[in-house]
Amino acid sequence: MSDSASVRVRFAPSPTGTLHLGGARTAIYNWAFARKNQGAFILRIDDTDKERSTPENVQQILEAMTWLGIDWDEGPTLKGDVLGNQGPYFQTERAANYKAALEKMVANDDCYRCFCTAEELAEKREIARKIGGSSGYDRTCRNLDDDELFAQIEAGKPFVWRLRVPDAHSSVVIEDLVRGRIEFPIEAIDDLVLVRSDGTPTYNFASTVDDADMKITHIIRGDDHLSNTPKQLLIFEALAQADTTVTIPEFAHLSMIYGDDGKKLSKRHGAVGVEEFADMGFLPEALLNGLALLGWSLDAETTIITPDTLKSEFTLDRVSKNPARFDITKLEHINSVYLQEMNPEEFLQIMLPWLEKADLSNASDVAARLDWYLELAPLISERIKLLTEIVPLTSFLFADRLDIDEKARAKALDKDPEAVKKVLTATIAALEDLDNFELANIEAALKELPAQLDLKPRVIFQAIRVAISGSLVSPPLFESIYLLGKERSLGRLSAV
Repeated sequence: MSDSASVRVRFAPSPTGTLHLGGARTAIYNWAFARKNQGAFILRIDDTDKERSTPENVQQILEAMTWLGIDWDEGPTLKGDVLGNQGPYFQTERAANYKAALEKMVANDDCYRCFCTAEELAEKREIARKIGGSSGYDRTCRNLDDDELFAQIEAGKPFVWRLRVPDAHSSVVIEDLVRGRIEFPIEAIDDLVLVRSDGTPTYNFASTVDDADMKITHIIRGDDHLSNTPKQLLIFEALAQADTTVTIPEFAHLSMIYGDDGKKLSKRHGAVGVEEFADMGFLPEALLNGLALLGWSLDAETTIITPDTLKSEFTLDRVSKNPARFDITKLEHINSVYLQEMNPEEFLQIMLPWLEKADLSNASDVAARLDWYLELAPLISERIKLLTEIVPLTSFLFADRLDIDEKARAKALDKDPEAVKKVLTATIAALEDLDNFELANIEAALKELPAQLDLKPRVIFQAIRVAISGSLVSPPLFESIYLLGKERSLGRLSAV
């Protein structure tokens, strides 16, 4: 499409569950494509599955997209209002649109009533299976004469509306923007059902009418929808014949996302919902970055793709048609890079909710000891991969009573009690002698201990670390003692 300002793309999730990684990636690509081309990104809710679609799921999808940093130009919002003037943006509210589209197609003889029952259709399929013929609809009702049609209607027999696939139509061809040219033999396409006997539209009809009404220019979606595309193209053609304002969009089908075992990503691979990754301690920009790289790349080397870079650089010609493999280890690395690049003030804002949730701190304490927290922040952000590591790494700094991990005690304190006693006694003496309890003084005093005690540094500092933090893993030892303070540090060393 040459006029980038006219780009209109959509993400149309079904609210039958939470937003999973595949859906999130589709949303990200549509969003980035719209932003790159100064176009519009539409959020539409395909909620025709009445049994499984819930308002709670809609809310979760909106929250997940907002958390990821994806904004949209049209559609429902978290506040309960609606953006845009091409709505309604819920399929259950668009019955009048489907009725109007069907009436135009009926007037143009692009569809017909089918009175075949489910039992009759099943019998036809079974016969076709036995003789090795096509299992598709045999067009029994396609050419009913007026008398037959009138008799069926008068008898009150239920019917569906089927698309009249043109007899002379050649193969359906898609010039896919990711996969290239794809051709579907017309013989393999049924006269598909558009509207069921209860008056509800099928997915293919509703989705196509919505895309036509909302003037969608590009349909970017997973390749699990590829089989629907030739059917929808035929519906688009019929709609365009009945209404010259309808334009047929371009298509881009995205490859599947596989797990590390080479199979389609699913719950058996662990977390698959966006909100689960938030709970696991991933930053939204890191997950956005990681998902963007599942099929698209800026170049052969760049791993860190900020939202601004994605919006300015995303193009469909950089999307691979090969399946992408989700790598949680790579995502953790990306997350760690974003954490390391945060300044202390930024990370403190991220860290505080985790401390509050664990009842370790609160906003009042941060305000009262802001300098202390700003010294702590980089010690944590530079060493963690996930936000869930914040509490285990910092809890000793807030605890009134220290619980020493049993494995840490066994390794660092119990192997050689006499040596540990010498270490802790010397450490207490060294710290007690410090009039100015500053980091440089603490470090200088404790670095003299290996020569003074004739013990390996590892033995000395491991014992001190466990006595101070209760763990073999903590922020840097000297910084930990400094942040803990003289009185509390001496108390812990004496308590072992």
